[in-house]
Amino acid sequence: SNMESRNQTVVSEFLLLGLTDDPALQPLIFSLFLSMYLVTILGNLLIILAVSSDPHLHTPMYFFLCSLSFNDICLSTSTIPKMLSNIHTQDQSITYPGCLSQVCFVIVFAVLENFLLAVMAYDRYVAICHPLAYTTIMNPTLCVLLLLLSLSISTVDAVFNTLMILRLSFCTDREIPNFFCELPQIISLACSDTLIDDNLIYIETCLFGGFPLSGIIFSYVNIVSSVLRMPSSDGKHKAFSTCGSHLSVVSLFYGTAFGVYISSVVTDSPRKTAVASVMYTVVPSMLNPFIYSLRNRDMKEALRKLISRVASLL
Repeated sequence: SNMESRNQTVVSEFLLLGLTDDPALQPLIFSLFLSMYLVTILGNLLIILAVSSDPHLHTPMYFFLCSLSFNDICLSTSTIPKMLSNIHTQDQSITYPGCLSQVCFVIVFAVLENFLLAVMAYDRYVAICHPLAYTTIMNPTLCVLLLLLSLSISTVDAVFNTLMILRLSFCTDREIPNFFCELPQIISLACSDTLIDDNLIYIETCLFGGFPLSGIIFSYVNIVSSVLRMPSSDGKHKAFSTCGSHLSVVSLFYGTAFGVYISSVVTDSPRKTAVASVMYTVVPSMLNPFIYSLRNRDMKEALRKLISRVASLL
């Protein structure tokens, strides 16, 4: 039993192996991720500032866009800074509590992203399919409630998963072949029975991924049929242009998440899965502000005002 108790040691830390073992590539990865991180923070902050400084944009659509931007800042902050500091100090370790909190935060913000995209689809659906009732339905109270509901669901889910990890025991294997602590990889390191945990991941993915996605699909089926019935081509164009950015963001997020899933099924190399994880945790957060500001006249105008106001101060 002495042997057993020695193997059952309490893990004090895990090792984040990152994206590659090659020391020559580390400076490149460092500068790549640092620049992606800075672009993410700046782009999303610009959107939040532009929207809040322009009274024309104080509408439900832009309220949710700001929430999405804030969420994107949080999602990338929960993974990238730790990775950068590990490369910088040439130390791969992350403490056990640090790892758990990373799992927790990544789940909160990834699930919230899901729900925000669904809420934004619902907002476009009401705007296009019930334009006359739009201001009544999408009132400020409902907007705040939808945001709080989404946040509560994602937080409860994250805390629940983190508590489920606390039940597991970890032995000698503590290498995580990724740049952050991702739930499935932590579970696969455990040396106790993980059947419940594995099944829970499936159930949660269906619930918290499938439910918002089907809401988005439902909204768009209605939007498309509504737009096709519009008499004027100008109205059609206007309706589709407000949806265009949202659709691009949705396909980017679900496309990359689906890509990660497929890659983890197809390759047995966890490192390839890690590279795929970059796609859904880092790339959408960085590109969302560009997608929204490039396609959108009001957004460009607000950004122009914001920049000229800042320039006049300088």
